[in-house]
Amino acid sequence: MSTTVRATAAQTSDRLEPAVLKLGIVLVFGTILAVLDSTVVNVGIEAIRSDFGSSLATVQWISTGYLLAFALVAPISGWATNRFGARRVWMVSVACFVLGSALCGLAWSAASLIVFRVLQGLGGGLIQPIGQSMIAQAAGPKRIGRVMSLLIIPLTFAPALGPVIGGVLIGLLSWQWIFYINVPLGALTLLLAARVLPRSTPEGGQRLDVLGLLLISPGLAALIYGFSETGNGHGFADTIVHAPIAVGALLLAAYAVHALRPGATPVLDLRLFGRRAFSHAILTSFLVGAALFSSMFMLPLYYQQARGQDALHAGLLLIPQDLGIAVAMFFAGKLTGRLGLRTVILVGITLSMAGTLAYTQVGQAPGELLLSAALFVRGMGLGAAMSPMITAVFQSVEPHQMPQAAGINNVVHRIGGSLGTATLVIVLQHQIAQRGAGLADSFGTAFWWALAISALTLVPALALPGRPRP
Repeated sequence: MSTTVRATAAQTSDRLEPAVLKLGIVLVFGTILAVLDSTVVNVGIEAIRSDFGSSLATVQWISTGYLLAFALVAPISGWATNRFGARRVWMVSVACFVLGSALCGLAWSAASLIVFRVLQGLGGGLIQPIGQSMIAQAAGPKRIGRVMSLLIIPLTFAPALGPVIGGVLIGLLSWQWIFYINVPLGALTLLLAARVLPRSTPEGGQRLDVLGLLLISPGLAALIYGFSETGNGHGFADTIVHAPIAVGALLLAAYAVHALRPGATPVLDLRLFGRRAFSHAILTSFLVGAALFSSMFMLPLYYQQARGQDALHAGLLLIPQDLGIAVAMFFAGKLTGRLGLRTVILVGITLSMAGTLAYTQVGQAPGELLLSAALFVRGMGLGAAMSPMITAVFQSVEPHQMPQAAGINNVVHRIGGSLGTATLVIVLQHQIAQRGAGLADSFGTAFWWALAISALTLVPALALPGRPRP
């Protein structure tokens, strides 16, 4: 980090200086691009399939390829930051994402689009963890909670806004514009980054853990692919699901053995789990990811299948959740400083459970006003829990370990999301297949499971520190 930012971070004042705020805003822009794109494309799948005359099984790889590319590069974020410098790697990642976006819009076939989506994902997969570690190091431990309230925006807002933006672009223009829109936004982000991001001096000398990378990246990709196939109508008994999950689990187990050897310098340092505070924070992140992403998948699906809404209107019906997130984020940083991480996270989880409770009753056809109010409460809970949760991860490690912590957190968060989504999809499919089970009742049962996942999050959250570390 630059001398100016280091000095700023070292100050004892809780006030956020303009340099730190500008840094956070620029990094948020980049993260919004990557996270938003993971959901905005889902709305265009049918239009793309029709345009190219491809099967649904083929075009599903447009989303799956992007997700797997994310998983492949996420583990190297810590190594790349130390080896080449955070600023350089972050800007190259954004440039790669923008290039991939432009090529996606120019794709001439489903196969070419899938290849370009993988390129896009390779860039997008590094933007979020490196951005998080940069802002965490710049803010310092005392103010990290307030700054993380900025970074929480893309984690919660962008997935919900994706269907709305995608629906508008496809309705007014064409599916190509869900990719072209990233080009001017990405170019603006790069221009701002060139002026705002502090220059960093690479540590150098650290060799890439090639064996570890060959174990963990394919392992994560196989695991996430297996879970994602449940969304295509497959159950855990199907080979296409349990085979990659088994292979992924074996590769990750082998990586754990490799990474924990004495004197090892692994691509992701699992020895951080020796810190109890870090382990509790990561477990909380895993379960919050499971609850967040599974519900983000299930909510628009409910409105489209059970209530007959199109993708655009389903996205608009999720706006109350976005408003709740915005309200909570406005207060989350200050409340964390006063009440401590544990209290704010527990209150947030409780609110998200209260908001989810109304959806367990969808079999009784509750009114849209009640469901909208419940979504607002749920959004407040998510906004209140997510920011201090990420803060807990970074406060549990030393400043030089933050890039590694960011990489681990993003990997675990996505695994939790994939597992949670797969669980709810299996439950929903099982309920629909049962004789006499109505569609709304089936969704109600799936939301009960989402509520149970949120309740599990309370267990590791109770072990988090009550006050920020001095």
